Amino acid sequence: MLTLLLALLAAAPDQAPEKQSKREVAERSADPADKVICKRFQRIGSLVGSDRVCKPKRDWDRERDALRQPSQAGACGISGTPGAC
Repeated sequence: MLTLLLALLAAAPDQAPEKQSKREVAERSADPADKVICKRFQRIGSLVGSDRVCKPKRDWDRERDALRQPSQAGACGISGTPGAC
C-alpha cells in the first residue's frame, strides 16, 4: 500500500503553483523607472555605521537633477539682491 502511494506521488506532475517574491515582480516591471535601487550611505560620525536607503530609480534621478541645477539662493541669500551680504 505504501509503495503504491509513493509510486503515485512520484508519477504525478508537479502541480504546486510557483510563488513569486516581491523582488521578482518588481524586477519584471514594465517601466525601468520603477526599479527599486538601494544605496548604502556612511553614517556621519561613525566609522562602521551605515544607512541603507531604497527608492525607485525615478526618485534617485530626480534628486540628482535637483542637485545639478544651479540654485537660486547663494551663500548670502537670494542672488541678485544688492547688498544682501
